[in-house]
Order: sequence, then C-alpha cells, then structure tokens
Amino acid sequence: MYQPRRSSPPEPPQLNIAPLIDMVFLLLIFFAVNASFVKEAGVEVERPAAKTAVVQEHATLFLAVDAQGQVWLEKKMIDPRSVQANVARLHAENPKAGVVILADKKSPTGVVLEVLDGVRLAGVEHVAVAATVKP
Repeated sequence: MYQPRRSSPPEPPQLNIAPLIDMVFLLLIFFAVNASFVKEAGVEVERPAAKTAVVQEHATLFLAVDAQGQVWLEKKMIDPRSVQANVARLHAENPKAGVVILADKKSPTGVVLEVLDGVRLAGVEHVAVAATVKP
C-alpha cells in the first residue's frame, strides 16, 4: 500500500538582525561624531530680565560671571584676564560656535565687560549676554 510521505511542518522564517544592529551602531557613531556639544559654564546665576531677549540658536560655549565677580568656564573658575586665551582655544575647535555670557544681575559690570572684551578679542563673532524674558 502506498502511503504519502509525511513532510515535517515548515520551519518558521527567521529574521537575521545582525545587519540591523550594525546599521544602528553606524548611525550612532555618525551622530556622535557630527554633534556639537554644549560647553557649560558650571555655575548657576540669576539672570537679569529684558523685554528684548531672544533665543540664540548657535551658542555652544557659555561663560558665567557670578555675583562675586568670579568667571566660570567649563565648570572651572578662571581668571578674567585668561578669558581670551581660553575662548580662543575652544573657538579653534568649533569656529562656528557662538558664546553666551551668563552674568548674574548682581555681578560687577567691570568684570562682565572684561569678559566681553576677552571673547571679542578671541575672534568670536557671535557674542550675547543672557537674560530672561520680561513679561
């Protein structure tokens, strides 16, 4: 007697995710290399309010002047006379970067102007002083 050969049930299709994982890692590396990282000042300041305050889109370097007149860059306190050299070094890494000066509303005006001069002498074209929007 003839019995038809019983075939085993077909195996379910398998998805090979190794190329997908490789592609995700390549995208991750691409975005990490091309990202511009923000350099924080390292201290919280109470910014003054201004009706004409606008958002700066390309600022990636922040300098802070606290109420005691101390200057902060990348979470380190620096001498106000060394602002030009420090900003020039960081500006060479990212020439399109702008600088925002975060000045406390009780900070000495002379120190803020010294920092502003140092930033401009370092060759930075886009400089702004931070303020909160006044209603």
